[in-house]
Amino acid sequence: MADSALSREQASSREKTLLTALLLSASGPLFTGLAVINSQSSTQLADFIRRGVELVALFLSWWIFRRIHRSADLSAESQARMERTVGLAVAVTMLVSGVIMLSIAASRLSTFEPGGSVTLGLTIAVLGLITNGWFWRRYRSLTREQYSAVIAAQQQLYRAKALVDLGVVVALGTVAAAPLHPLTPVIDLLGSVLVALYLLWSGFRAARAQGIFRLSARSTPGDRQA
Repeated sequence: MADSALSREQASSREKTLLTALLLSASGPLFTGLAVINSQSSTQLADFIRRGVELVALFLSWWIFRRIHRSADLSAESQARMERTVGLAVAVTMLVSGVIMLSIAASRLSTFEPGGSVTLGLTIAVLGLITNGWFWRRYRSLTREQYSAVIAAQQQLYRAKALVDLGVVVALGTVAAAPLHPLTPVIDLLGSVLVALYLLWSGFRAARAQGIFRLSARSTPGDRQA
């Protein structure tokens, strides 16, 4: 069902939710960047990069949703194309974040040891977990009330964001509690790897849902014979 099926009240409510999510996320890269300066945690650095990429996708989602519901002359084809753009943006966001996080973890595997203060980063991650968990539930509720492709993509993104924040909290919490323990560097790096793998898996699923892999699937020998 297309986004145009939403009533004016439903569209207004969802646009406000998208804008609120965007504004709340806008300061995330700034504060996480400050936290990175005070720490050498690979999980924290990866989290900073992730939040910056996500912010771009959130802005694009809000702008497209606003455009769809404020343009009376928008054709069905144009709307479908814009909705697909949001889905692709979410997929690319998760894939790019996953690759970056995995690369950072691999590059620091043999040389990195946690050091410095991770208190600020841990605090941001905890607040992010609470906030993103709330938006995940909010978008899920809105999707069940009335389906919207843009809102459904946000539900998927915020589910990933909440679970990623949970992984960051566990990793940074370990660094904060036992910074000198021999296993702490392992747990910190393992946190980055697990988060990266989850993002890659989620991004692949989102991309497949947008038809990215349909072309290759259709070109299989079995399909050509059919």
